[in-house]
Amino acid sequence: MTSPDAAAGSGAASFQITVQPSGRAFSTQAGETILASAIRSGVGLPYGCKDGACGSCKCKKLSGAVHHGEHQSKALTADEEEAGFVLTCCAQPLTDVVLESRQVTDESAFPIKKMPVRVAALEKKSHDVMQVRLQLPAADTFRYHAGQYIEFILRDGARRAYSMANAPHTQSDAPGVELHVRHMPGGRFTDHVFGAMKEKEILRVEGPFGSFFLREDSTKPIVLLASGTGFAPIKALIEHMQFKAIARPTVLYWGGRRPGDLYMHDWVLARAADMPNLRYVPVVSDALPEDAWTGRTGFVHQAVLDDFADLSGHQVYACGAPIVVESARDAYSAHRGLPPDEFFADSFTSEADKHGG
Repeated sequence: MTSPDAAAGSGAASFQITVQPSGRAFSTQAGETILASAIRSGVGLPYGCKDGACGSCKCKKLSGAVHHGEHQSKALTADEEEAGFVLTCCAQPLTDVVLESRQVTDESAFPIKKMPVRVAALEKKSHDVMQVRLQLPAADTFRYHAGQYIEFILRDGARRAYSMANAPHTQSDAPGVELHVRHMPGGRFTDHVFGAMKEKEILRVEGPFGSFFLREDSTKPIVLLASGTGFAPIKALIEHMQFKAIARPTVLYWGGRRPGDLYMHDWVLARAADMPNLRYVPVVSDALPEDAWTGRTGFVHQAVLDDFADLSGHQVYACGAPIVVESARDAYSAHRGLPPDEFFADSFTSEADKHGG
């Protein structure tokens, strides 16, 4: 996830960005995207990939002009741009700008820091998912919201993003984070994780990033939707809810192609047994006869449509493959009455997704 802070375009001057309805304001620096300046200023705009690929940072521009750097048309279509929408992760202001975003929040602005981490443990959870535990510097405090992510900074400056799979309160035992890394054959970083990576290896990370975390000021019932390793931040949310004794009715839909892709199925069953308000619906799309799968089948986002005639009073937290997140976002609002601002998502864009390949 390289941040296109130096996107093409003008913006040699500093401009004022105002976010409505909150009235929060901040200034951009020369050559800086709106999102980069918001993060630097501690203003919690929504975002995901920071690369113009996922569309999570899309906001309505109420006034002003911007120059958009390179981005994918699925993240911001020409019609949307014409209608005044912007991707803050790759938009540089040409004038003062007023945006509309209802997700601005002070509490999301934990300090972003770079730090060395040590690989503490590697455990294969399935044929293509590795649980990586990272030890953080003992003298440091790393604060984040359950659901946020960190970025590995590789030697050439390239970045790879992974969500923390453990809730922040687990830091009290030992400073460390748990990640779930899916092997993408040919992927430089994941080939290393599944190949040469050893315990005690030192890596550099930066974070926390992302606007995917539980909105605790709401009392609405919750639908958690995960595909594949999109379960990682959802796991952190569940741990956090249990720790804080959040009793909102919650149902988790976790989808995989085969039963083995639900790589912490027993963990979820145990949590559901401990948490009376948590229900679990595993969904498998491509079960084979030898799997002896007797649970739900099909696409995981469709299972929610099958079970809920009305989502107008719910919040949805969706994480995983972009196609799952986008399909859910569109269908739940269009066909089940979910308010668009009650859909929170983290789309797991791979390097291939980001570059259209």
